[in-house]
Amino acid sequence: MTARRFHVEGIVQGVGFRPFVYRTAAELGLSGWVANVDGQVEGEVAGAAPAIEEFAARLRAGAPALARVRHVSLTRVTGRPADSAGFEVRQSAPRAAGALVREVPPDAAICDACLRELRDPADRRHRYPFINCTDCGPRATIIEDLPYDRVRTTMRRFPLCPACAAEYADPGDRRFHAEPIACPACGPRPAWDDLRGEEALRAAVRTIAAGGIVALKGLGGYQLVCDATDARAVAELRRRKRRPSKPLAVMVADVPTAACLAHIGAAELRALTGPERPVVLLARRTWRGAPPLAAAVHPGLRRVGLFLPTTGLHHLLLDELARPLVVTSGNLGGAPLAIDDAEARRDLTGVADGFLTHDRPIRSRYDDSVVAFSGRTRITVRRARGLAPAPLPLPVCQPVAGVGAQLKHTFTLAADGRAHLGPHTGDLADLATHEAFLASYERLKHLTGIEPRVLAHDLHPGYLSTQWAEAQQLPRIAVQHHHAHVAACAAEHQVRGPFVGVAYDGLGLGDDGTLWGGEILVADLTGYRRAGRFARAPLPGGEAAVRHPSRTALGHLLGTERLGGPGPDRGLLRCFTDRLDPAEAATVGAMITRDVNCPRASSAGRLFDAAASLLGIADEVSYEGEAAVLLEAAAGQEHAEPLAWRVVRVGGLWVYDSAPTLTDLLRRRRDGEPVGHLAAAFHLTVALVTADLVARVVADGAPRTVCLGGGCFVNRRLLVHVRRRLRAQGLKVVVGGQVPVGDGGISYGQAAVAAARLTGRE
Repeated sequence: MTARRFHVEGIVQGVGFRPFVYRTAAELGLSGWVANVDGQVEGEVAGAAPAIEEFAARLRAGAPALARVRHVSLTRVTGRPADSAGFEVRQSAPRAAGALVREVPPDAAICDACLRELRDPADRRHRYPFINCTDCGPRATIIEDLPYDRVRTTMRRFPLCPACAAEYADPGDRRFHAEPIACPACGPRPAWDDLRGEEALRAAVRTIAAGGIVALKGLGGYQLVCDATDARAVAELRRRKRRPSKPLAVMVADVPTAACLAHIGAAELRALTGPERPVVLLARRTWRGAPPLAAAVHPGLRRVGLFLPTTGLHHLLLDELARPLVVTSGNLGGAPLAIDDAEARRDLTGVADGFLTHDRPIRSRYDDSVVAFSGRTRITVRRARGLAPAPLPLPVCQPVAGVGAQLKHTFTLAADGRAHLGPHTGDLADLATHEAFLASYERLKHLTGIEPRVLAHDLHPGYLSTQWAEAQQLPRIAVQHHHAHVAACAAEHQVRGPFVGVAYDGLGLGDDGTLWGGEILVADLTGYRRAGRFARAPLPGGEAAVRHPSRTALGHLLGTERLGGPGPDRGLLRCFTDRLDPAEAATVGAMITRDVNCPRASSAGRLFDAAASLLGIADEVSYEGEAAVLLEAAAGQEHAEPLAWRVVRVGGLWVYDSAPTLTDLLRRRRDGEPVGHLAAAFHLTVALVTADLVARVVADGAPRTVCLGGGCFVNRRLLVHVRRRLRAQGLKVVVGGQVPVGDGGISYGQAAVAAARLTGRE
């Protein structure tokens, strides 16, 4: 007889791994035991040597669907092997001092087996909203500590009934050691005021069917739900939530319904139906058999965010209502997602007509994840429920934390070769969102066991994340915003050596004290040099220009840095200013002329804003990136000739002179060219400019690998054009997939830069 000790690292707790080990050992006739130890799985097996070899192979290759096995090691057992006639699942060992970094399993949407039981009148869990098994259900949102056992989750307050206890202890049952196991007799119950169970569900259904808004307690926080086909309900939700135009996510019952509303490719289908269940941005189609969505769900856009139900409660609502539902974050504009029942009642009473809640506490805040696709390439817009905090590889010699940016905030904890991206927080605009960040940060530190020794932060002194980092008694590494963007892409794709980074976003502080946003960098993970940029233009009123693209457009027309081309064409300028408020136009013009409160920025995002305003698409916006989103939508499937543009050499940098582009845009619009053609022409022009800038930098000796980063690359049209033209030059082009391409990926890039610099010092 041979005996071996085994150790498995990765996401192996909360995913049915111990039951899988038990069944595998039993099938192979091996004796021994298995247990959760800290964040990993350990045990012993004894039996014939070939059987143990097969056991190890299955651990590596045949793990449960939700598991992510990173490493399996087997060592000889010293002394007498475990004396057991069979195989047992032991109680988890307590947390050890100085233990390895632990990995927290993300939540998983309801599986097909549980869904069948939910709808089976003969099953004892028929219509039970909190049905789950080892393959699905809450994980990260209910875990209080690791190792992962029921007593260390918010389910500890629900003692198992005899039937559930029998399933939990039965190795042949798929709920064997399913920690959130529950049923109507012993588990959480839905509630609506004084109503419970089915009566609570019926009250929510009646409210939504009547055009009302329901605050629903989901997996990672409260959600606001209404009928997505009811224009009045959607308009009222927007009014109460103070969200005038930002698109709303829509939950549909199944794939056929989704296919009636949008075009779904193979990669998009896999994302829609996977256990993560993110919101997937899809090209909408004209109504085809399903109730049409209210226009205000995604006003003026050609893409719609669809996702499938994540819980049994969602399925029951959709089954009863038989229509698509708006399911959006349970918060007011800018506030963090509500997770506490009292907090939700306080904040959402003026928004919701009723509360469909339950008595299972949410331990950690996780909003819905959002992804998009360009062909088979996935772009992560928001990394949250179902995706976070699953780790990504990142070489690091000591524990570090990237504390993120200001908008679309996340943080990253990195140690032991892994980076754990915390869930999306939102915009760090006030005390509430800042406190939500700190609570999430402390929570994930506790669960993973990572205690950072170094903090990496943005250069901008006004960011709340920067200010917090500066107040800590830890060494700090400042990382330039756009370097962090392209470093995040490079680190995710394990790009070795230097690369060309293309960083296009709204605004970030450059190392020269000016605002950047349209940057070509030659970089590696330790540093960079700026090799190209967009022309600088004033932002009249600073933040006011971000909210009013018409101001940005005037800044570009009147104040773009002069790079040898002609000055502004006054006749064309009047084509734009004549439709603006005269007093506003005069005030903004005077600000630009006198250079009063007009910070200058080399920003791609702001150039998109200017183009959108010049075409009459958006003069005022209510959320970051709205003008660019509408400009992309206006382009549709149009094809057009590019606009004028030029690249010049300025002080050792290649600079895109955008003045000819905007002048040509105005001229062609005056001459009657359709807005859609010109929106398409603008996208093509920016792509051609990018290819030219990169070609010049490569000709100067830069590497032939290009990493794309920044929120502008959420724009699918721009991404497709840029990649196509760069690849035509024989360049290798990569863009973030698992890491958010926008500011949600900044913290991962900061951690990557800090890790590389610290390694270089050793």
